[in-house]
Amino acid sequence: MIITIKNDSSHDIDEGSNAKDLADKLNIRDPHQALCVDINGTLYDLSHELHDGDVVELIDFNNPRGRDVFWHTSAHVLAQAILRLWPEAKPTIGPSIEQGFYYDFANLTVHEDDFKKIEKEMKKIISENHIPRREIIGSKNEALKTFAKNKYKCALIEDLGNNIELTAYRQGEFLDLCRGPHLPSIKKIKALKIMKTSGAYWRGDANNEMLTRIYGVSFPNKETLQKHLHMLEEAKRRDHRILGTRLSLFSLHEESPGMPLIHPKGAFVWEQLVTFMRECHKEDEYKEIKTPIIMSRELWETSGHWDHYRENMYTTNIDNREFAIKPMNCPGCLLYYRTRLHSYKELPLRIAEFGVVHRNEPSGAISGLFRVRCFHQDDAHIFMELDDLEKEILKILHLVDKIYTAFGLTYTLELSTRPERGTIGSDKMWDLSTIGLKNALECFEGEYTINEGDGAFYGPKIDVHIRDTIGRTWQCGTIQVDMALPEKFNLEYTAHDGTRHRPVMIHRAIYGSVERFFGILIEHFAGKFPLWLSPHQLRIIPIADRHVEHSRHIQRLLKKNDFSCDIDDAHESVSKKIRNAQLEQINYILTVGDREVENSTATLRTRDNIVHGEVNIEDFIETIIPERINLKLSSPYSQKED
Repeated sequence: MIITIKNDSSHDIDEGSNAKDLADKLNIRDPHQALCVDINGTLYDLSHELHDGDVVELIDFNNPRGRDVFWHTSAHVLAQAILRLWPEAKPTIGPSIEQGFYYDFANLTVHEDDFKKIEKEMKKIISENHIPRREIIGSKNEALKTFAKNKYKCALIEDLGNNIELTAYRQGEFLDLCRGPHLPSIKKIKALKIMKTSGAYWRGDANNEMLTRIYGVSFPNKETLQKHLHMLEEAKRRDHRILGTRLSLFSLHEESPGMPLIHPKGAFVWEQLVTFMRECHKEDEYKEIKTPIIMSRELWETSGHWDHYRENMYTTNIDNREFAIKPMNCPGCLLYYRTRLHSYKELPLRIAEFGVVHRNEPSGAISGLFRVRCFHQDDAHIFMELDDLEKEILKILHLVDKIYTAFGLTYTLELSTRPERGTIGSDKMWDLSTIGLKNALECFEGEYTINEGDGAFYGPKIDVHIRDTIGRTWQCGTIQVDMALPEKFNLEYTAHDGTRHRPVMIHRAIYGSVERFFGILIEHFAGKFPLWLSPHQLRIIPIADRHVEHSRHIQRLLKKNDFSCDIDDAHESVSKKIRNAQLEQINYILTVGDREVENSTATLRTRDNIVHGEVNIEDFIETIIPERINLKLSSPYSQKED
């Protein structure tokens, strides 16, 4: 029978062969390779039988789906080890997460001193080389009998539908309720580490009992584990919550949980981000609007948010009517579009808004600037004719590239296509929208992956995953085709022939949440912002009081050229002043003494404590103006720093 490797060649294999047989034939056997298989768009174990005409993708560790399988299998190894060490423990759930996996247990108490013991037992289990086996349990009643001694598993089973075929995975003596898929062999796990433990409420409900959660991470080789641990240490050093306090960029308060207070220095960075985006918008002919922060229940019922997002919305009563603080900007923009009838001559119509939104996030999920309850979105909604879709998507992709490149961020693109069920819109609209996105991606010539079936119910989308300087990925930007809201709000335009048509609509965000993007940049730059973003660009340090007048002259010249600059004339040692400036991550430090006054110069030092000697002030200003205006990421003096 003929099997086709996705985006590659076809192979003739024997009848009855499974995906592992195909991997063996292709000599794909390394620990990071062939972790599971995608057959015709569905993920399976490698033991799954192949059939003539199947389109197959062998998933490796570099693929997010491969990592999910790797880490979920590792979670089962963790649970097996815990039950060997603490037989009275009750396993509940153990998913993969962004940076590894965890498993929650009832009737268990562990401490950091136990981590080595757990790791040792996990390695012992791996050395036994168990092959995870998928077992069909059958009906809900049979599953309840199988897991009768574990009330938590029974509660999960009770919540499942009655006509679902329930499965479990067996790993040696350990059996766990699970849909799979799993690794073909747990020997693929070559390196692991228990990271931490914490308390977690059963099902995330504070009214339920507290469980013990154990976090871990695993990899196909020791080198990748060491790189990961190094990245975590570097991330800890760059923690935006710590740097935000140290550099006085923002603060968090119990009086407004999840709603950060931005300080003057943070507001400077914020304004630079917004100004940069607005300049990009101007070049691409966006129009900016501001929409109300509170709108009526009827509007949110029309948009669908009231039915599907109500628990995350803040509501209030005004004049005996129910209102909600907006969790999203889209409905307000649609109200603007509907204020008058538009002509095809106006399209594409690009509408932007830096709108503040509020979402009632769980208190346990709030984290610095990364997860907040009040934030600003750089939203844009583009209305167009269908024929313009590909061109507009391509235009957005170029904008994405321009903006992320300005911050030294690399990125990958992911196209998510139509889910199998629950979507709206005609097959034709879905096909044309998806083709438009694909063609734009091909024309853009950037690498992208396809996430089959993971689009929104209202249309396909492109997600942008940025990578920071220490290799972490963040999903910020998104480009979504929406077939639902133009229909719900009855949006129309007058076509060439005078008839009225429904416009195609795109949702677009690049920063996503400005607060979150700000936090990412703090960690990306480790607080060492490039000159154009820096909230504190220059400091002048007079060595003695008699040098203050010349320092003020320099300050006036710098401010005249739109640089932020202050003078530290405190009665402290020069070395302490320099050290303070470096801790504040001030880009350039100018010291002034007798020689500098006599020569009308200053001695230049960078925040990395590299002394560049005396500089003529006018020449120095001429040198750093292009650094700021051209949004340079490095200093013209960086060559001398090497």
